[in-house]
Amino acid sequence: MKTTAVVLRGTSTARPYGTTHPVQVEELELHPPREGEVLVRIAAAGLCHSDLSVVNGDRVRPLPMALGHEAVGVVEETGPGVRRVAPGEHVAMVFVPSCGGCARCAEGRPALCAPAAAANGSGGLLHGPSLLRDAMGGTVHHQLGVSAFARHAVVAQESLAPIPADVPFSTAALFGCAVLTGAGAVLNTAELRAGQSAVVFGLGGVGLSAVLGARAAGASPIVAVDPVPAKRELALRLGATHACPPQEAAAAVADWTGGGAEVAVEAVGSPGVTAACLAAVVRGGKVVSVGLPAPDRKLEAVPALAFAGEGKSLLGSYMGDAVPSRDIPRFLSLWRAGLLPVEELHTGTLGLTTSEVNQALESLAAGTAIRQVLKPGDAPAE
Repeated sequence: MKTTAVVLRGTSTARPYGTTHPVQVEELELHPPREGEVLVRIAAAGLCHSDLSVVNGDRVRPLPMALGHEAVGVVEETGPGVRRVAPGEHVAMVFVPSCGGCARCAEGRPALCAPAAAANGSGGLLHGPSLLRDAMGGTVHHQLGVSAFARHAVVAQESLAPIPADVPFSTAALFGCAVLTGAGAVLNTAELRAGQSAVVFGLGGVGLSAVLGARAAGASPIVAVDPVPAKRELALRLGATHACPPQEAAAAVADWTGGGAEVAVEAVGSPGVTAACLAAVVRGGKVVSVGLPAPDRKLEAVPALAFAGEGKSLLGSYMGDAVPSRDIPRFLSLWRAGLLPVEELHTGTLGLTTSEVNQALESLAAGTAIRQVLKPGDAPAE
């Protein structure tokens, strides 16, 4: 079948992206689902900093690539052997399609699934190579097994989590990445407890989801750190008790938490911010690194004595250490209870056109947007 999708053919740092247009909306051939795969009609897709990191080359991926990894849609067709979902179901799309049989999956850590990592790195799907072809018959790779900036996508059934049909698409889209990653970093990786103090550095979609997760966990105080005043103001509306710019963080966090936070979340992707997080936590405190730095960045300003000498922990968190089949329903329950108002992260809705998508990339790069949602012109109605 024919579909339209946002395609990146070469990385670019030439800005503004609204003028240089590093991505194009193209008509592609999408092959039908194979065994274990599902055809999904895309209803809404969130634009994440990880997408921008592919565009600017910070995340090295095989090109050309059809972008988009955070989305929600409606199942239209299932291939042989599909039992997890059925046509007509609403589904959230998950960017790590856990195989269920490798060592990491067996120990309950599907976000670290080895076959999924290999498939994602190759630009293919869990059950086989790419199903996308351009007008010349050339292969177009999938982004993280999803490629959701499109009218339709074929994905592995393991990349899908059924969701209730009454959840608005623009809200549900954020649960596949921003909420899983940010709230998961706090609730799963850090295991933040009620009454503990927390600080979040970086208030994009993931960082603000971490603020929401800390609030849902009953943390206090919750400090939000970002250079953009509007993002700090939003964090305060979402449950942070205090907010400050980065240059004030060292003194402010110590003051507001009585000497240091018990949990710090690094949601920037900066080694320098990781070091600042380690300095901001008390003896025995936890730092959760959830931001994605460029592959060539190194940790250099971290005092080695922080670990054995002060008992601090530096924890990596990929996809919030989430188990999507468990955590997406759990986080949706928190949303229904008013504890995860992720609709507040929704900056705006754009169409699936070359000009709108590139302008959305520029807004994200400029730090003026939290979560922009892309919708195809014929997307299912809310």
